Amino acid sequence: MNEPIVVLSDVQKILNKQSIVDQVSLSVKQGEVLALCGANGAGKSTLLRLLVGIMQPTYGTIHIQGMEWKAHRREYAGLLGYMPDDYRFGNGLTARETLYFWASLRGIPIKRVDEVLSEVGLADTGKKPVSSFSKGMRQRVLFAQAILAKPPVLVLDEPTNGLDPFWMSAFIQLIHSAKKEGHTIIFSTHQLQIAEALADHAVFMNLGRIELDDTTENIRARFGSRGVQDAFSGLFGI
Repeated sequence: MNEPIVVLSDVQKILNKQSIVDQVSLSVKQGEVLALCGANGAGKSTLLRLLVGIMQPTYGTIHIQGMEWKAHRREYAGLLGYMPDDYRFGNGLTARETLYFWASLRGIPIKRVDEVLSEVGLADTGKKPVSSFSKGMRQRVLFAQAILAKPPVLVLDEPTNGLDPFWMSAFIQLIHSAKKEGHTIIFSTHQLQIAEALADHAVFMNLGRIELDDTTENIRARFGSRGVQDAFSGLFGI
């Protein structure tokens, strides 16, 4: 059985004297897809920002491949591809120019840019600036930059927000392909059908705490055939 590649131990984040993330411990194995589920304000995005190093925990530790952000900042960052829940594109760059910029920061060959643009269906956007894209198209640019360096761990914050049904299906296929290539994928979502379609492992958060942490197979056995969706209804009465 694969050893965990990501380990969070008693992680707590206190802001304005309030625990936004409260004593969270979890582990994710290599090649696993983990869905972080919960309502708005549950602490999902904060936990992902802690994981990628944008924020630092008040207490507790986070390791990726045995490394902590403070001690191995460059190596730690190189293991990650991060897709934020939103990003303000205001510099007039096209999708290709935007990815060229990110590729140059990470020392990635330019030819990789055209590969990922094709993968996410943005190869033919021409000179149209990303700032004028629809929400769904901007989401695809953000996903493209996350996979640009083919990192071992993908961290995706609400990646399907704004996607139309066609690209929702395409995104599911992209995640399946990334898993086959050995990537570990951690994504947050409030779209429970996406969690059910993609995840090997689901974590439910509420008010900064973990309410459920189990494989989707075990969740289906416990809560019913719709798995994650039935579990959410059972736990929160929704």
